[in-house]
Amino acid sequence: MVRRNAAMIGEFLTAQRRQLVRADLGLPPVGGRRTFGLRREEVAYLAGVSVTWYTWLEQGRDITPSRQVLDALARTMRLSAPEHAHVLSLAGYSAPQSAADPVPQTVPAHVQRLLDALAGYPAYAIAPDWGISAWNTAYAALYPNVVTVAAADRNLLWLLFTDPYLRTLMPDWEFTSRYNVASFRAEAGSRLGDPPFSHLLGRLLETSEAFRAAWESHHIETLTSRRRLFRHPIVGDLHLEQHSLAPSDHPDLHLVIYTPVLTTDTPARLHQLLDIQASTTTSPR
Repeated sequence: MVRRNAAMIGEFLTAQRRQLVRADLGLPPVGGRRTFGLRREEVAYLAGVSVTWYTWLEQGRDITPSRQVLDALARTMRLSAPEHAHVLSLAGYSAPQSAADPVPQTVPAHVQRLLDALAGYPAYAIAPDWGISAWNTAYAALYPNVVTVAAADRNLLWLLFTDPYLRTLMPDWEFTSRYNVASFRAEAGSRLGDPPFSHLLGRLLETSEAFRAAWESHHIETLTSRRRLFRHPIVGDLHLEQHSLAPSDHPDLHLVIYTPVLTTDTPARLHQLLDIQASTTTSPR
């Protein structure tokens, strides 16, 4: 670990130790009055690490703490999830993941408002298991089946391999389907054994030979912005750019937004598609 990061870890731990409320950890006031702040030896004892090792950490010595030590200190100091992730990143470790965290089934109201504000651009939100948890009117116009499919089947990966409409909508379906499988594997990571993920995988492996072949290839991809072509049955070819981003306050969600390629006639075709949608329905939800 570089010296600068070691010093930053020491400064961070010192600041956190001094802010701890002694009563919260079952400790009496110091000197009968001081209720905030723990001694180094008290933190070391509660975290199950040696006083010398913890002292070296606070002093910013060029040592390499294990992830287990930092996790123990995070529990002892009652660090929040962002604080825990911060100290781990300083030491060169990835952010903690909790397999017990439930998969969100709905999105916060402000995320839905954001999707609706993107009125002219198809956009949707997916949960960690790629369940489609929200969308806007423009996306329902591009992919109408998202409205009518059963909630249990409203999963991007499931629909990609089981809905024939998507095969006709995507001229590059073979590439896109394999690309999405590789991206799903990379994003799910250690959560693949969690019930929502294992249930989805089990269904897909049993139902789709194409998914089984893509899954067994063990490819890994990262979701990136890229140009897409959709062959809509009514308005024709739509040349769109696909972007994926995550709200900072809900990093477990991914928002996928399609914007038209301005050098094509897609803006006019999208406008036509939305006019058709407006004439047939008032809401996608």
